[in-house]
Amino acid sequence: MRREIVPAVVLVGVLAFQTGLRLAHAQSPSGARPAEQPPAPPSAPAPAESRDLTGLGPAKLETADRALPINLATALRLADARPLVIEAARAAVETEYGLYEQARVLWVPNFNLGVDYQRQDGGQQNLLTGQLIVGPRNQFLAGVGAQAVFALTDAIYAPLAERQILRSRNFDIQTAKNDALLSVAVAYFDVQQARGILAGTQDSVAKGRDLSRRITALGRGLAAPIEIERVRATLADLEQQAATFRQDWRFNSATLTRVLRLDPAAVVVPLEPPHLQVTLISPKESVDALIPVGLTNRPELASQQAVVQVTLTRLRQERMRPFIPSLVLQSNATPNELLGAGVFGTGSTSLNAWAGRSGWDAAAVWQFKNLGLGNRGLVTERRGEQRQALVELFRIQDLVASEVAQAHAQVEAAAVRVWRAEVGLKAAVASYEGNLKGLSETVRVGELLQLVNRPQEAVAALQQLQQAYINFYTSSNDYSRAQFRLFRALGYPAQGLACGISFGPVIPVDTSRPPQMAPVPAPVPGRDYAR
Repeated sequence: MRREIVPAVVLVGVLAFQTGLRLAHAQSPSGARPAEQPPAPPSAPAPAESRDLTGLGPAKLETADRALPINLATALRLADARPLVIEAARAAVETEYGLYEQARVLWVPNFNLGVDYQRQDGGQQNLLTGQLIVGPRNQFLAGVGAQAVFALTDAIYAPLAERQILRSRNFDIQTAKNDALLSVAVAYFDVQQARGILAGTQDSVAKGRDLSRRITALGRGLAAPIEIERVRATLADLEQQAATFRQDWRFNSATLTRVLRLDPAAVVVPLEPPHLQVTLISPKESVDALIPVGLTNRPELASQQAVVQVTLTRLRQERMRPFIPSLVLQSNATPNELLGAGVFGTGSTSLNAWAGRSGWDAAAVWQFKNLGLGNRGLVTERRGEQRQALVELFRIQDLVASEVAQAHAQVEAAAVRVWRAEVGLKAAVASYEGNLKGLSETVRVGELLQLVNRPQEAVAALQQLQQAYINFYTSSNDYSRAQFRLFRALGYPAQGLACGISFGPVIPVDTSRPPQMAPVPAPVPGRDYAR
């Protein structure tokens, strides 16, 4: 089934708009200002049904299998919220937000509230006169205190750095959503492929049994015993393939239920035909036009650009550290320096003298680590981190360009293979039917009666038909998988497909899981779960 999601004319307009200055920013991280929200892909036209050249229905489940009906629209909607990769990215955002909140209040001192009691016996020194005092002494203080020992450099630059890291983590959520969508799409079409090939193999098995019966029924003079063994061996091989492809269906179904966090024991039964073909990007688009789109849209690049900004901020922080003082505010009304002001009581044998008391230390200190040599080392370290982040950005740029080119090559090749597979399937069906008909027709050559087509030719035609089924369903699903890989490589947000209506209505799906597994709440339709 071909569904045009990004028409060629609209995509060319998007390319013309998005290239230029924004591409230059993507390649120059120091001046980059990536958008907080990735651009949405163009809207999708109405889908079109593809031709069913096989005439076969989808393969059926075994009696013991528990079916899980689902369609592509529902799978993509679930992919927008349930995969663990998205939850991990959200957890990283929450963790980083906590660090950002802490960085914003570095300048706020710690406040203490409490009571302090001290008793001393024996000799002690009068702090004012230096004379020795012999005797017991009691002290009590109830009040508050404050402590703050921090560098103004950290209070100024740490929130800026943490804000950029938080921005990077938010882009990572979009990356996780895009990766989850691709994982679900690949697993979905793996199920479709196995289910389609199984249907074709079951048809080949049925034809093989009929062919075996026909060849066995031929007279001894028309078919040698070896011909009967040949068709039996072919039939045994087809039955082996049928068992393997049913295993593939269940195996790929388990992969899809794992990604979507559904019941792992259920077997996914897609509601679309197994030859479904989805077109998101026109195969006629040139790779030169698509690579700038990926370099502009990919959230991985925006995330790494934010990391580069973090390293620049930290580099400035270390350069300014020797010139900006550290502030010290400390309570000193008690020996443990926790309380600085309150109600004070003292006495030799009892607390019989009371008064208010307050004691504080405040200082501004300029610190030169190792006579400034340590500060220079910190600057060098931060400069190296900035270069590492920049190199990583360039590596991601190369990776994005490579992924776009690779996915585009897969789309182009799959489009050709689909057409060739359709032609091959038609020819294989005609060849088998013609050879089967020839088994029932004879010609006389001299005094001998011979078949128009020999049994081995019919067996070879059946093998060609089986391979044509495999080629047809494999190429059809390879085309759809390549389309989703190209969509992800171009950096379009997964929500554009997950929350749209391009693939039909979203149907109710049983999201219950075994009691030993953690339940997963159903996602809110169309909701953006990123913070």
